[in-house]
Amino acid sequence: MTKAFDSRAIDRRLLIKAGTFGLAALATPGAALAFTMGRGFTHGVASGEPDHHSVLLWTRYAADHDVDLTAEIAEDEAFERVIARASTVASPARDHIAKIVLGELSPGQWYFYRFVAPDGSFSDTGRTRTLPQGSLDAFNIAVFSCSNLPFGWFNAYAHASARSDIDLVMHLGDYLYEYPAGSYPDTRDIVEGRILAPQNELVTLADYRLRYAAYRSDPDLRRLHQLYPMIAMWDDHEFANDAWSGGAQNHQSDSEGDWEMRKRVAEQAYREWLPVSDRSMAQPRWSAYQIGNLATVIKTESRIGGRDEPAELAAALAGKADLGAAIRTFRDDIWQDPNRQMLGSDQEAWLAEQFRQSRSSGTIWQLWAQQCVMGSLRVPEDSASWVPADSPDYVVRRAQAGAAASRAGLPFNMDAWDGYPVARNRALTMAQQAEANLVVLSGDSHNGWAFDLDANGAAAGVEFAGQSVTSPGLEGYVRTKAADEVAAALVATNPQLRWTDTSHRGYLTVQLTPERATASWHKLRTIRERDTALAGSATQSVAAGRNQLAAD
Repeated sequence: MTKAFDSRAIDRRLLIKAGTFGLAALATPGAALAFTMGRGFTHGVASGEPDHHSVLLWTRYAADHDVDLTAEIAEDEAFERVIARASTVASPARDHIAKIVLGELSPGQWYFYRFVAPDGSFSDTGRTRTLPQGSLDAFNIAVFSCSNLPFGWFNAYAHASARSDIDLVMHLGDYLYEYPAGSYPDTRDIVEGRILAPQNELVTLADYRLRYAAYRSDPDLRRLHQLYPMIAMWDDHEFANDAWSGGAQNHQSDSEGDWEMRKRVAEQAYREWLPVSDRSMAQPRWSAYQIGNLATVIKTESRIGGRDEPAELAAALAGKADLGAAIRTFRDDIWQDPNRQMLGSDQEAWLAEQFRQSRSSGTIWQLWAQQCVMGSLRVPEDSASWVPADSPDYVVRRAQAGAAASRAGLPFNMDAWDGYPVARNRALTMAQQAEANLVVLSGDSHNGWAFDLDANGAAAGVEFAGQSVTSPGLEGYVRTKAADEVAAALVATNPQLRWTDTSHRGYLTVQLTPERATASWHKLRTIRERDTALAGSATQSVAAGRNQLAAD
């Protein structure tokens, strides 16, 4: 019997231990998140990290002991032509998660897969695809980021799941959020039926595991995983807001313990619940994928490995009598410090080699899949007036700080690549030296952006940054100016920015052909109801060899 979920009724120590029960929360239209003492297959299936001849398969099977499962992959949905079969274990020690890589597959083929339990029961049937080899005419990728469950329904996942033209899915971070219930969003903005588990902020391994279980119970996210292979990388909220290698804005060591421990358990839960490989902390967190002759997908990690603490203009100005001198010192000595890292030196060297190898192999496109917006963004100097005076204090302060930074010739978001300008220039210079056809894919900002990227006075590539699945964008704070006026003002203020949408949730698709890379931003009508209707779409494209967006 299903009962209303109450996280206080759960002894979290049981979840840290072997786990004598399973989680089978069901997020259904018109109903609150439910919690049951489920057994067996509880959260569907998923696949990820495809290669030309292999793919990683995922499921969850809850029991009070280790359970041997059989993974099967077939050419047909009826499993009459099973071509690979292997055993794996769902263990309470790993939150009942089972993962396995099945190989000896053919390149560029769709397959069906499932897991079989000892009692003969089956998981859901999933569909997956290996990466193609050789010459390709086209390949389509769907890109998602920033999925905050209480803000609304995952209609972006549902819309993509209903399509028949997607070959691969990428998730560029903020797959979930760590905040306690009623914080972000506050209670007034929570959509009915979108209830978090646990109610507290995520700090322990049990916390992170339970939050993943709640998110993965969403029917549209579950369906997306069931239908497409995914390449994924975390951003900050899988750990804590504005995370960096040595801490996070939303981590207080005096009350939340050691950052290294929180970072470790957060990464453990991520690797358990996402269809990604289990790597030790000593292994690189970055990787690359080859899509025939069309593209190399280069996936980097820019949060907890090599990233230095973001610079803060407000902190640099605090208590300074001569604000002009303080701003100049911040700009020249802190913001422009060549030693400040976004990726870390080891990952930078690897990235440069990936650009070089991809181009020397004859691959047309170099897709850099990463988290934070790379293009430079300043807000107009009068932008503080866009925010009503009765907005929350933190919104007013941020708007005022952004306007002040703009007057000083500085960007407004130091937590993005704008806060690491020398590191950004190094990375773009590496792409130029390799003569890459660079397309940067980004998330994090909640809004849609298309940038021309340049370095050393020359074109270096383009950036397609996708809007969020549910997390609010600028439209959640800018209340005194129409969305099209906001977009026009931002484009006029920023020479690299060619297009933006700051008022819709949704997702991004990128179609690759030998001649062109075309991005399409799919803008949902609403997220407050379970509805896949679009308010419209927008496109931008770049021709191979140009490294600049096509003229309108």
